[in-house]
Amino acid sequence: MAEPIRVVVTGAAGQIAYSLLYQIASGAVFGPQQPVFLHLLDIAPMMGVLEGVVMELADCALPLLAGVLPTANPEEAFKDVAAAFLVGAMPRKEGMERKDLLAANVRIFKEQGQALDKAARKDVKVLVVGNPANTNALICSKYAPSIPKENFTAMTRLDQNRAQSQLAAKIGVPVKDVKRVIIWGNHSSTQFPDASNAVAIVGGAQKSVSEIINDDAYLKGAFVTTVQKRGAAVIAARKMSSALSAAKAASDHMRDWFLGTEDRWVSMGVVSDGSYGTPRDVVYSFPVTVTNGKWKIVEGLTISDFARQMLDATGKELVEEKQEALDVCKD
Repeated sequence: MAEPIRVVVTGAAGQIAYSLLYQIASGAVFGPQQPVFLHLLDIAPMMGVLEGVVMELADCALPLLAGVLPTANPEEAFKDVAAAFLVGAMPRKEGMERKDLLAANVRIFKEQGQALDKAARKDVKVLVVGNPANTNALICSKYAPSIPKENFTAMTRLDQNRAQSQLAAKIGVPVKDVKRVIIWGNHSSTQFPDASNAVAIVGGAQKSVSEIINDDAYLKGAFVTTVQKRGAAVIAARKMSSALSAAKAASDHMRDWFLGTEDRWVSMGVVSDGSYGTPRDVVYSFPVTVTNGKWKIVEGLTISDFARQMLDATGKELVEEKQEALDVCKD
């Protein structure tokens, strides 16, 4: 059996973590041979609830779970971790604007960046789930200067999974038979779910999704807005935010980052190098492939005039968010 790897989950007493912890501890993320030692971080008032989560993890009797450390101390939580799921954030409530979230969350992610810088392994892979995820990841990276920028990512895999399932339902095929759907930009209502490169297997043959659906108005209209607004739709129906699907997406993201994607494209929010005319030095979602733990942006895709407008709009929002976040950091 391999040595256990240390994995931290923040907001560990919360809804998303409740689904996520089982997936990590059962081997769904790091593989069926890799033991894990879980570090669970939450705020002091949540320690009683967290104790219950620790009891439940014990009661699952999971063979890969080597140990659990519950704590309210960020430096203790981040000590020697190889993977970090930053789930804990001020949640968005119904009717709340993302801008209100920014100020509250910037301070959390500044503190966590500093703690990661001090205590975590220098090759730690950090996934920010807490919203606004892209800008939170950027701030976290800024305050962890000794950890490479490319080790900080934001989750847009939930949006990709949502987009893939919408297209699969529209075409009438299993979700696994739809590939190369892309999420560009911010994990917000400006994101661009892009089906122009997507393919689906229909009747044993791979075909372009655009050709199969043959409805430009749908692919530029209802498809895009359904994915953009799916989170709000879940909140409206469930009276709570997406927890089960967010946990699954976080598992997918980290599994692919650790174990590789082969020829699959996955969407990840990563620090932009200006690819596809996007603004540099914001965390922007691109299609990537992953080999040996390193992500690489898929190159050479054609950007239509419609896509150009969409990429620019979400890029503009990210530049504005970054500026607002930096202003809060100065306070």
